[in-house]
Amino acid sequence: MKFWITLCTIIVSTMLAQNAANAGDAVGVRHFPARSAERSTDLDVTVWYPAQPGGEPVNLGDSELFVGTSAMRDAPMSGGKFPLILLSHGAGLAGTPQALSWIATPLARQGFVVAAPTHPGNGGKNRSAAETMKLWLRPADLTATLDAIGKVFGDHLEQGKVGVLGLSMGGNTALAIAGARVDPKLLAAYCDTDALNASLCQWIRQSSVDLHAMDLQPAGRDNSDERIHFAMAIDPAPVDVFDAKSFAGIKIPVAIVNLGRPGKIPATVDASGIAKAIANAGYATIEDASHYSMFGACKPGAAALIVSEEIGDPLCDDGGGRSREAIHAQLIEMAGAAFGRALKTGP
Repeated sequence: MKFWITLCTIIVSTMLAQNAANAGDAVGVRHFPARSAERSTDLDVTVWYPAQPGGEPVNLGDSELFVGTSAMRDAPMSGGKFPLILLSHGAGLAGTPQALSWIATPLARQGFVVAAPTHPGNGGKNRSAAETMKLWLRPADLTATLDAIGKVFGDHLEQGKVGVLGLSMGGNTALAIAGARVDPKLLAAYCDTDALNASLCQWIRQSSVDLHAMDLQPAGRDNSDERIHFAMAIDPAPVDVFDAKSFAGIKIPVAIVNLGRPGKIPATVDASGIAKAIANAGYATIEDASHYSMFGACKPGAAALIVSEEIGDPLCDDGGGRSREAIHAQLIEMAGAAFGRALKTGP
């Protein structure tokens, strides 16, 4: 058995290396609008893709706190067809596709097209506590992106090779589009205390949002999309608002990664139990990481700025030991291998 596992690993690694070589080292980035009938507006979708030389240099995700990642805006796309990864970002300071450039860019370099809609109201200057908690709209944003992307990149997308990657609240989105359903009653009670997510729930109360007064019935609907063939969720949050019975209905392979040491992972992101409830799920942890490891690498002085600006969350703190860059490298390797196995092998 060990021989076959080793052989499969070598084969997948070789295929990934070959695909990366075919795609080239350049990564292009561009935006396109995806119409959302549910939101009655166009979603701004950021797409990273294997590119030929050209385009305008940009540094996505760069801020006072975080180091950005370089790409080439509107570079010509490499020839060939590539699998598609739909990417769902988190909320708050990580609530933009650009904040995940650190993982989107290297995945594009490995031969994937990565498309991330901006979930309205979930981040940036216009973020809204009420909109953030409408979790059922997020998987619908991914479906709208998938509906629209063929008009822009159709000639370069490999038919039937679609996966989804979500981080933090985006991880909740990835599980939802795979078939998990939110329990409206659990969502309504989520901020009755600060026990589950003090930072988020304090913001919700400060915004005068009462989850019990919101119409949360749509939260319980089925948001699955049969075009998705693989899902990966990294520190999905919140996981404690799902209807536990719905996990049995997930038919596609799922990979779940928690950041932190077992027993120390916050309950609202601890997906170890969920992984056991999904028929074809893998589960792993990165013990020297933390939930904040999903942010970009911090710039010098960022930790002091976080304290002086009273941001509250220790955004530059990992689990101790390795640098954030090293943790990112491991997550990129895990994601590249997982999507390679799911979308670049077999029929």
